[in-house]
Amino acid sequence: MFEKLKRRSLQKHVERNLKGRDTSQINARLHTLGFLVDEMKYPDLEQFDDFWSILNLQPKDVKVFSFLETKKKLPSLRQNQVHNKDFNWKGEMHNQNAQEFLDREFDVLVGFYDGKHEFLDLMVSRSKAKFKVGFQNSDARLYDLLIAVKPSEFDIFGKELKKYLTILNKI
Repeated sequence: MFEKLKRRSLQKHVERNLKGRDTSQINARLHTLGFLVDEMKYPDLEQFDDFWSILNLQPKDVKVFSFLETKKKLPSLRQNQVHNKDFNWKGEMHNQNAQEFLDREFDVLVGFYDGKHEFLDLMVSRSKAKFKVGFQNSDARLYDLLIAVKPSEFDIFGKELKKYLTILNKI
């Protein structure tokens, strides 16, 4: 019952965040890039580290944050990770690292997950990123650009993202 209540509350927070979004800086050039990744489907987070070279950025300008449904029993040194338990039944997030990631004003934020995902949708809607990129079957209200590529086709996605960011004069 609490899980259902939590998910409904997450949806309400998404709706509220969408109404209050500031789009005044949507045309800013690309200097910083952030990724929100569903780690259950895309566990190889090291592949995102090479993204800086594709988009002519510095390695320090690309940040990756992941969501994992449940914590692994093995201890992890990963700080850029949020879990289901980091959200309370009211839909509020209690993870300082995630809060800092979302408060950073990325020039471009990529929601690297496929379809509807209540927790990641909330994080994308709460993010202060200037321009947001997602995949075709995601919630279109959350993103400024939807790319019609499967997230598993990582190389094609990189080329498509670079192509569209060039067309939009962000690179």
